[in-house]
Amino acid sequence: MTTATARRRSIRPLIAILLVSLAPLVFALLAYYVPSLGLRPGTRTHYGQLIEPQRPIPGDLDLRDAQGRPYDLNRLKGQWLLISTGPGACPESCVRGLFVLRNSHASQGKEVDRLERVWFITDDAPPAAVVGEAYAGTHVLRADPARLAAWLAPEAADPAAALAQGLWIVDPLGHLMMRFPDAQQPEAVRDDIRTLLRNSRIG
Repeated sequence: MTTATARRRSIRPLIAILLVSLAPLVFALLAYYVPSLGLRPGTRTHYGQLIEPQRPIPGDLDLRDAQGRPYDLNRLKGQWLLISTGPGACPESCVRGLFVLRNSHASQGKEVDRLERVWFITDDAPPAAVVGEAYAGTHVLRADPARLAAWLAPEAADPAAALAQGLWIVDPLGHLMMRFPDAQQPEAVRDDIRTLLRNSRIG
């Protein structure tokens, strides 16, 4: 065996090690710069719909608390607000929305104190007993449905249906910034809220 042949054989393991080491880098570069190859992992999509532009809390919501006294929602600025709405009788869809927001709130661990839950009653009926019993800690406020819809769902073709189905988030600066189309995916609602709290330093 010649010296040159022996040298080539001794270099082959080094070349193999170099190729193995470079493979992840090459894969990452191809995934990033050549998306058509399908190597890039799918982008996570949020269940909630960002509201753009964000809408501040209106001054004319004409809210009333449980004792019928005027209530300014700006009092809760500094907290993330989880909002649901419904008639006082609170049918199944209303109960489900309250349930999702309560569980999403409770599951935030050490971040739980950054959140408040708000339920807007959209008629003159007294609040269902189940709300006081099962959802203690929720701010129960009576609101004019037309004014509420003008803030929460101004683009809705059917404002009443939008109020009955949706859930919303207001940021600590008082801006309405996210809407959930319904309460059918509680885990997705919880995860979106967790992401907001993790990435935000306000509230």
